[in-house]
Amino acid sequence: MSAPSGPVDKQGIAFGPLGETWVHLCIDMQRMFAEATDWQTQWMPMVLPQVVRLVELAPERTVFTRFVPALSAADAHGTWQRYYQRWPGMTLDRLPPELVNLMPELDGFVPPARVLDKRVYSPWADGTLHATLRGLGVDTVIISGAETEVCVLAAVIGAIDLGYRVIIATDAVCSSADQTHDAALEVYNGRFGMQVEAVTVAQLIEAKLDGML
Repeated sequence: MSAPSGPVDKQGIAFGPLGETWVHLCIDMQRMFAEATDWQTQWMPMVLPQVVRLVELAPERTVFTRFVPALSAADAHGTWQRYYQRWPGMTLDRLPPELVNLMPELDGFVPPARVLDKRVYSPWADGTLHATLRGLGVDTVIISGAETEVCVLAAVIGAIDLGYRVIIATDAVCSSADQTHDAALEVYNGRFGMQVEAVTVAQLIEAKLDGML
């Protein structure tokens, strides 16, 4: 597996300052994806320092999501049963429970950072996140995490549908598959140009220093 290269961002912060109405939504940066499991995402340790830098901008504005597997395949519903039949070692009755936790380098930010558990790819599915963010006056989400073309994609599409301004940190997302990671970044850049701003963590830090963030 090669290091994450991906397309260079083409847009940057295009639609003006973020002000005080943003949060950082960090998707599924958990031990079960970083360690030697059936779902290992080998890039995760490589992008982790960039994710940490992003969290450090404002830990109190960070929401970490955790993907919580089904107890067993039989406990899942619909096509999720077939999913867990394919990966039986990743159900909660077999997976060491501590592997559901955030990466240790991120866990220390909680609190003030928040944690949202979910059972599906999208963090928006049950409405809790949207209601919480709207209650806080949030209209912009900066997205990092794993995997670029699965749970991150679900977070991006859901945020677009709900009308949020979406900024994806291109060097703070990762996948276990080079080709589809790169393809997803091309889609974010090329097909969602009016709704997704693709930036690097360095650009976000520069924006904070310039008072745009």
